[in-house]
Parts: sequence; C-alpha cells; structure tokens
Amino acid sequence: MIKNFFFLFFFYLGTIFVCLFFLPALFLPQKFTLYGGKILGNWSKFCLEVFLSTKIIVKGKEKILNNEKFFIASAHQSQFETFFLQSIFNSPVFILKKELLKIPIFGWQLKKIGSISIDRNKITKDNLGFSDLIKKHVQNSERPIIIFPQATRVDVLDRSPFKKGVKRIYEELNIFCQPVALNSGNVWPKNGMLKANKTLTISILDPIKPGINSDEFLVTLEKNIYKEIDNLI
Repeated sequence: MIKNFFFLFFFYLGTIFVCLFFLPALFLPQKFTLYGGKILGNWSKFCLEVFLSTKIIVKGKEKILNNEKFFIASAHQSQFETFFLQSIFNSPVFILKKELLKIPIFGWQLKKIGSISIDRNKITKDNLGFSDLIKKHVQNSERPIIIFPQATRVDVLDRSPFKKGVKRIYEELNIFCQPVALNSGNVWPKNGMLKANKTLTISILDPIKPGINSDEFLVTLEKNIYKEIDNLI
C-alpha cells in the first residue's frame, strides 16, 4: 500500500511539473514539447523501478524499422506505454479520443505534438477527414503514427478482437506495421492496485509488410500480439 502511494504521488507530481515546465514550449517549435514527452516516458520508467521495484525489459529494439515508413500498433493495458513508447520510438503521433485534447495544459500539449483526434461515437466532418490527416502526416514527417487497436486499456488477460480502425489505416497508408506486445497490466492495471516486484516487458515484434489483404493483416496482427502477451505472462 505504501509503495503504491509513493509511486502515484511522485509520478503525478513529476508529470505535473514537466507539463508546467514545458508550458512555454507551446509557443516554441514543436521539438521542445516532443522532448518533454520523452522526459515523461523516462520518468514513468524511473518511478516504476524506484518505488515499485519493477524490472523493465525492452525486447526486439533491433526490429525497429529504419529508413522505412511505418506505423505502430501496440497493445494497451496501462498508462505506462502511452508515456514510455515515446522514448523508444521517434516521438510517435498518437491517434486518440477527442476528449483528451480538452484536458487543460496536458491536452494543449497533446495537440502541440500533432496528436490526431477522433470522436469514436459520432460521424463528424473531422472524422470523415481522418484518413486524409493521417496520410498527410505520413507524407510530411519521419515520426510514426501509433494506434492502440484495442481502443482502450484492457486487462492483461483480455483477448477481445481488435477494432477495425487499424485495418483501415493499414490498407490506406500501405506502409509497414510495427506490432508491440506488452504485459504492463501485470504491474499497472487499468483497475485495482499497482503491483510491486514484477517484471514489465515491452516486446517489439517483427514488422508486417504492406500489401497483404487487410482482413488477413488484422488476423495476423491480433494473433501475433496476443501470442506474445501469452508468452510474457
């Protein structure tokens, strides 16, 4: 219980400090806010290691694509990966719920780093232009798109089918997909207490090449990620 308290206290204290410290960066070039995101990624890792005695392993970094356009499709079990993946990859662009951009300061910074929002419950003009925004980004930036195909944080044992949005992105972008599996829910679950003295693994899997049937892609992506999660738990 005491470890949970110290972790949450210092994690959120540090997050608030970084967000406030980088507030002036909203008026500066984007690269300054992106640097703040990497600091938050390393801060979350530091807090887990120090206050919860978590051993953090990153597998498969050598599989990260170089000199190729790609997007990241990651499992989603906790807040950890939303921060830490920024320090592994080249400041990925998040596809996220529109509501997150409305959070004072934090939401402003999400917008500053170029996050692409979507209202999942409505058909709006912005949603209809969703694919165009992603295509424009891929053409004009070296930063990869990141999407969580489960759409929300889930339990580490949850094996719900992936949402079809990732299939649409794969089909329309026609670039590599870099799958990421993880077991962060074993340490920092969506609901319930945090757990100390655990191993948290981020596993970067073999990329999936473009050009295969989109339905086949979705089946392959889901199978590969869930199979690796089974190995991690």
